[in-house]
Amino acid sequence: RVEAFRDAASAMEQEKEILLEMIHNIQNSQDMRHISEGEREELNLTANRLMGRTLTVEVSVETIRNAQQQESLLHATKMIDEIVNKLLDDLEDAKMRLMSLYGACTSDVPAGPIDQKFQSVVIGCAIEDQKKIKRRLETLLRNLENSEKSITLLEHQKSSVRQSNNSKQD
Repeated sequence: RVEAFRDAASAMEQEKEILLEMIHNIQNSQDMRHISEGEREELNLTANRLMGRTLTVEVSVETIRNAQQQESLLHATKMIDEIVNKLLDDLEDAKMRLMSLYGACTSDVPAGPIDQKFQSVVIGCAIEDQKKIKRRLETLLRNLENSEKSITLLEHQKSSVRQSNNSKQD
């Protein structure tokens, strides 16, 4: 029963992360640009309210770690945080580095290179921490992918508007 209880709490932690990501994606959706100002404001207010309510839920499953596992977790987290902090400086490089970290966490054959140093650090973590690290990297990569799509759509819209304006001037 204890393991079932821990599994249920972990599932709730993951569900909270998924809900927050969904709300965030809706707020930053391209579809938000195609609705009226009033509807957009109403949706943003609702999304902010839901985000606030979701953030009030605290679910925590503590992982029992020895000193070496604790050190490995701190080191792995620091490595990810360093890349995230440099994300705005060089988006493409950060994405490639995150993909190599993710490749180090998966048993599947990754499409790109694997960060061997990160892999050895993650192996030193507790199993539950390894799963959380992998989920964090998946979320970061998914958010990057969504951001890139938004940027591409915005650039396409801008070039379409420019072409339309140039055609009108001709």
